Amino acid sequence: MHPLWADIGTRRFWKHFSIKTFAAVGTLSTAYKLLVTWKPEWAWLHDGGTLAVLIVISFVTGIVTSWPRPISQTYDKPKTKISIVKGDMLAGNEHLVIGACDTFDTETRYNIIAKESLLGQIIGRFYGDEVADLDAELDKALVSHMPIDTLPLTKAGKHKTYAIGTVAPVKQAGRFLFFLAYCRMDEHNNARATVDDVWKALLALWIEVSKKANEKSVSIPVIGGGMARISQVLPAQDAIRLTILSFMFASRREQVCDQLNILVQPDVYDKLDRLELQAFLSSLKGS
Repeated sequence: MHPLWADIGTRRFWKHFSIKTFAAVGTLSTAYKLLVTWKPEWAWLHDGGTLAVLIVISFVTGIVTSWPRPISQTYDKPKTKISIVKGDMLAGNEHLVIGACDTFDTETRYNIIAKESLLGQIIGRFYGDEVADLDAELDKALVSHMPIDTLPLTKAGKHKTYAIGTVAPVKQAGRFLFFLAYCRMDEHNNARATVDDVWKALLALWIEVSKKANEKSVSIPVIGGGMARISQVLPAQDAIRLTILSFMFASRREQVCDQLNILVQPDVYDKLDRLELQAFLSSLKGS
């Protein structure tokens, strides 16, 4: 089913459409009655044709005000914009957030990092699968962070672990790639995270972004799925709301960036309740 028809088929759309349509009927009817009271000679307007016009105008008003639009909201306090879009994370030139495990593993061999994951695509497209170059950049970015533990040497890949919420900003083609540790890697290279881990990591992320992004646009994927293996307790719809809330809380303390783009994979985007997400974004405008 086309995403537009999916939106129109929701109860939220029809509820909003009904409210707006009947509100328009009431407003136009009241205006017409006042007009006839003020100008009795215009009573000839009171016929079937006028009623039909009022109904058509009300119907069009309901459709126009309820029709699904791109999921986006601009805010004055804090001065920023949030958009939820379907697209390729690597297509633009904004700062990017890349989810990572607490070991900052990069090896796409040995089933450590999946090549089709965002991190795997970053390694392939930006570093030509040469993980040594990226590892050197990550090591430089992590100099100020002390490892908190070491995994057994029998583990393939990296062994030093860092605190959840550690951010390694790497400069790439005039922008930053913010590698964010939000899940824990075990000795078998299985990554796990909790909702608390995701929340803690996001709050730490915005502090680092506010220092480095120079208020420019930042793109972030849906944090919480994929290697974190918590999609069953934090589905994409909730993960997006969690990201938005953490961003808004951080932005009210200090400016983080002028625009946050939450990029969603097409197959996930088509399953979202987009009208609900727009309503959620709008509700934050007055809070």
